[in-house]
This record gives sequence, structure tokens and C-alpha cells, in this order.
Amino acid sequence: MKVVIFSAPSGAGKTTIVRHLLSKPDLKLEFSVSACTREPRPHEVNGKDYYFMTPDEFKQHLQNKEFLEYEEVYKDIFYGTLKSEVQRIHDDNKSVIFDVDVKGGLNVKKHFGENALAIFVKPPSLEILQQRLLQRSTESEEKLKMRLGKAVYEMKYESFFDKVIVNDTLEHALEEAEKLVRQFLGK
Repeated sequence: MKVVIFSAPSGAGKTTIVRHLLSKPDLKLEFSVSACTREPRPHEVNGKDYYFMTPDEFKQHLQNKEFLEYEEVYKDIFYGTLKSEVQRIHDDNKSVIFDVDVKGGLNVKKHFGENALAIFVKPPSLEILQQRLLQRSTESEEKLKMRLGKAVYEMKYESFFDKVIVNDTLEHALEEAEKLVRQFLGK
């Protein structure tokens, strides 16, 4: 089983890139829906964007060793990849594509080794990242500061990934991501 991992600071563009790759049927990719304990954003759908859980539900899955990887990103805000989700995609004869935070991405890479392509998506600068997060209009000032602080920390890990894409222009980032994934999957 081959897996493709995209990690990046929040607002760098990884989700947009993953959606682009999923729109290419010949790649035979399927999105690994993560579980999380944060509140859903207005447009998000349970089971499609995330499996939304309470912290207690998440901890029960942890106790049952049902996660491939997980992370407590902020106090009582957990994200994780259920083993059953990866198996479901594999059983459908597709390759798994992950959109996960940096620690989760590195944990998935460690688990799958050579069968994983780990790509770090990097914003051109922290100033541009801040502008992108502000344009979303989904964050309070406190959460924005928290995300920017985490971005500085996460960018220290880019060298642990197989490839780094600087998302300076979306078109360039999409082309580069598609080229890398096609090479890895032999498509």
C-alpha cells in the first residue's frame, strides 16, 4: 500500500492541494478522513471532512488502540488517523492521501517507511501566512496568534519530509504536487 502525506502549517494551502489531487481520477487516491475533537466549522460535514468526536470518545478509541497516529494539538483538541479508515481505503484498491499536521505526518511516514511520500507545504513567508489566515475569517485573534506560533514551530520540521513545496503561487504548487505524486505512484 502506497500513501501520500501532506503536512503544513494551517493556512499554507495543503487542503487545496489535496483537493486538486483528489479531482484526478487516474491517480486513484482517496482522502483519509481524520478524527478530531474540535468544533466543526460551518461548512464541514461529519464523516466527510472529519469524524467529529468528544474528547471522551477520542480517548476511548485511543484506549482501544484504534489510531495509527494521533496528536493533542491544543489542550483537549485531538486529531488522529483511525486504522479502520486506512484499511477501508486499501480495501477499495486506492492509495491513501493524508492531510495532517506535521507531527502526524512524520508519524505516518515512520509507520509506512518507503511506501510513503511525505510532502511539506510551506508558505512563502510568515507575513503571507498571516494574511491567508486573516482572509479565512474563521479565527479569533487569540486563535490566529496560536496558529502563527505553531507555524513557526512546524516549519522547523520541513527537512524531515521527502519533499518541500513552497506555495508561492497556487498554480505552481498544484503542478509541482501533481508531478511528485504521479512519479511516486508510477502514474
